[in-house]
Amino acid sequence: MANKIKVVLVGGSGYAGFEVVRWLLRHPFAELVGIYGPAKELGPMDQFYPLLSKQVRLSQELFDPQAIAASGAELAMLCVPHKVAMSYVPALRKLGLRVIDWSADYRLHDRDVYQEWYCPHEDAEGLAEAVYGLPEFFAERIRTAGLVANPGCYPTCSVLPLAPILQAGLIASEGIIVNAVSGVSGAGRTPSLKFHFPERNENFEPYGVGKHRHMPEIEQTLGDIVGHGVQVLFQPHLCPMDRGMLCSIYARPKGDVTAEQLVEVLQAAYADKPFVRVRSDVLPATKYTTYTNFCDVWATVAKGQVILFGALDNLIKGASGQAIQNMNLMFGFEETAGLY
Repeated sequence: MANKIKVVLVGGSGYAGFEVVRWLLRHPFAELVGIYGPAKELGPMDQFYPLLSKQVRLSQELFDPQAIAASGAELAMLCVPHKVAMSYVPALRKLGLRVIDWSADYRLHDRDVYQEWYCPHEDAEGLAEAVYGLPEFFAERIRTAGLVANPGCYPTCSVLPLAPILQAGLIASEGIIVNAVSGVSGAGRTPSLKFHFPERNENFEPYGVGKHRHMPEIEQTLGDIVGHGVQVLFQPHLCPMDRGMLCSIYARPKGDVTAEQLVEVLQAAYADKPFVRVRSDVLPATKYTTYTNFCDVWATVAKGQVILFGALDNLIKGASGQAIQNMNLMFGFEETAGLY
C-alpha cells in the first residue's frame, strides 16, 4: 500500500462512480481512501450497491475538502453533475490535489460557449488550466496536468473514428453526421418517468434534436486535433439496453477514397494506442466492448459516402475507464494499468 497513490472519489453513488470503485479495487498502483457525496446520498457503499459487500468497507461521506486533504489523497475524481463540479474544484486544487472531473464544466475552452449550452461558469481559473482528457490525442498534456476534463461518452465514441480520417484529409470537414445510440445508464441513476421500465422497454427514440450539449464538445475536440473548424450534426438516440454506445458516422469524401485507405489510416493512427481496436473481423458492436475500456472503430465507402462506426461501453471508456487511463498517464504508470 505504501507505494500506491491515494485517490478519493466524489460522487460514488451513481453508475459511473460505482464502476470506478470496482476498477480502483483491482488497480495495482492506486488505493481508494475516501468516497464523498451530497447530504442526501450518504452511507455505506454496499447500501447503494449490494454487489460491493465485503469488497468496499468505505461509506460515502459528506464532501469536506479538509477531510480529503487529511486523508493524504493525491488525486480527486469528481463524478458529479455540471455546475456542482466547478463548486468543488477550486478548493481541491488549492489544497494541492490533482483532479479528474467527469462533468462538462471544464471540457469547453470558451466560457461563452459553455454558458450558451450549460449555465454561468464560476471558475475561470480552472477552465483556463484544464486539459481535455482524450489520451489517444492529448497524452503528453495529460501527463503534467493538474486538472483533467474527462471527455463525454458521445464525444469519445464520435471523435475516435473521425479524427484520423479528418487529419488525413480524406473527408470534408463540414456536413458530417453522427447518428448515435446509447444505453439508458447514460442518463444516470436518478429515477424519473422517462426512464421507468414501461417507458423504456421495447422503445427506441431520438432526443436532443439539434441541441444536444455534446455537439459543441465534438466540434471543439475535432477542431483542436485537425487545426481548423469542423461542422458536425450530432443526433443521439436512447436504446432499451443498460449500457453501451454505437455511433454511425456519415461524411463526404474528398476525391476518390477507398475503404482500404480509410482502414489503413485508422490502423496507422491507433497501432500503438492500447484501447482503440480497428475492426476487420467484425463490425463494431456494443456487446464486444461491454465492461471494457476499448473503443472499436471501422470504416468503409458506400454510394459515394464515407461511413465510420465507433462502439464503446458508455460507463467504462465513456467514463470510469477513461478516467483511470488518464490517472495512469498523470502519475507515470503504464497506460493500461488496472484496465485489462
